[in-house]
Amino acid sequence: MINLKDLTIKKAHEALLKGEYTCVDLTNAYLENIKKKDGEIHAYLEIFSDVLEQAKAADDRVARKENVTLLTGIPVAVKDNILIKGRIASSASKILENYHATYDATVIKKLKEAGAVFLGRTNMDEFAMGGSTENSAFGVTHNPHDLERVAGGTSGGSAAAVAADMALVALGSDTGGSIRQPSSFCGVVGLKPGYGAVSRYGLMAAASSFDQIGAIGKTADDVQVVFEVIVGKDEMDSTSVTRFEVKSQNPKPKIAIPQGFVTSKGVKKEVIDSFNKAIENIKGLGCEVTEIDFPYLKYSLATYYTLVFAEESSNLTRFDGVRYGLHVDGQTGVEDYFKSRQAGFGAEVKRRIILGTYILSSGYYDAYYNKANIVRDLIREDYRKAFEEVDIIIMPTTPDAAFKIGEKINDPLQLYLEDIFTVPANLAGLPALSVPSGYKEVDGKKLPLGLQLLAKPGNEKILFEMAKKIENML
Repeated sequence: MINLKDLTIKKAHEALLKGEYTCVDLTNAYLENIKKKDGEIHAYLEIFSDVLEQAKAADDRVARKENVTLLTGIPVAVKDNILIKGRIASSASKILENYHATYDATVIKKLKEAGAVFLGRTNMDEFAMGGSTENSAFGVTHNPHDLERVAGGTSGGSAAAVAADMALVALGSDTGGSIRQPSSFCGVVGLKPGYGAVSRYGLMAAASSFDQIGAIGKTADDVQVVFEVIVGKDEMDSTSVTRFEVKSQNPKPKIAIPQGFVTSKGVKKEVIDSFNKAIENIKGLGCEVTEIDFPYLKYSLATYYTLVFAEESSNLTRFDGVRYGLHVDGQTGVEDYFKSRQAGFGAEVKRRIILGTYILSSGYYDAYYNKANIVRDLIREDYRKAFEEVDIIIMPTTPDAAFKIGEKINDPLQLYLEDIFTVPANLAGLPALSVPSGYKEVDGKKLPLGLQLLAKPGNEKILFEMAKKIENML
């Protein structure tokens, strides 16, 4: 019997090499767990039919001792907006319900080369637009810690799959917190790499200047293993960058807290208490902790949503019912277009198309979009100055633990406020990682809380090292 609860990539790798079990045995263990649990959680949209064939191929690699990596035979879940050749990639939308990818995303190609086993595609907010995985066209994903609560979004399926031991690791995408927020809600580790660190080729775009693919795992070490495989410049993605190697790390990094930001309106007392306790533990490691004023950080949420709505509405124009995806017949070509989009898109996507089109319209472009870009630059400058003095910036991942399903779905502004701590990293293109930091007890159930670590571009390594120290404190 394989103990999935305490399994890590390195433990699994060692067991596979020693012959304690095979890749097929490991994969079957996850498939059994999926069969047992996913009916209630709904983390997956599809389990791939050839999973055991993939596992057998991995066993052959191990037996031949050829091209065996840490990820050979490791079961991985993939968010439904990342392309795998020949597989459905719907982005949890009716408009792409039967779309089959014609090529592999670069991250998928790298994981295939490493010998990973793809279990299936995970549920998400439609086109990565939302904050709870309630906006999927195919149903809500439930939080494994409390089935009445959301898993978070937009990578809720991936985070729930890892938290419920239905995958060892998973891929997600992060536009404004879509890896870190569900990781916090589900009690796992999630990394948004710095912008350009991981290729976006083969990722369905939500907001192109914000999106990044990252990994979710039970430990910082597991996330680091996946990151080190998928990172790197890609000729197919002009926004990707050559990896910046940090030669040495400060064993006692200097830490900064944004002055006054952590205690913003709406942040729950339990989150602040957990955060303060974590800071005291970090001080106990000998780290210097200081507060830094970020004058423009308070404008980050408004800036983010202005820019994101604009980019999302622009990116979604390609779904016209003509070239691929859902098509609904009308009496004219224009009516085909309107009817296809009306039937294919959900409420949140339509809301963002309308708002984004308004922001980019004549007469409002300068008033909103251009001003937001100016503030984005000021926020970047805030961070640049801060990282001249410190190594890591710390804040909570979310203002509260996971909320109940249906609680905020009809109040978009309340839902958008859940991103208050996560969107600044995307605005500035910084690497950011969420690590579990404790629990909030509600109605006898322990709901996870997360701590978020940010570093300057190219310095993901320092985030992993600090996250590992925080894990040891729990």
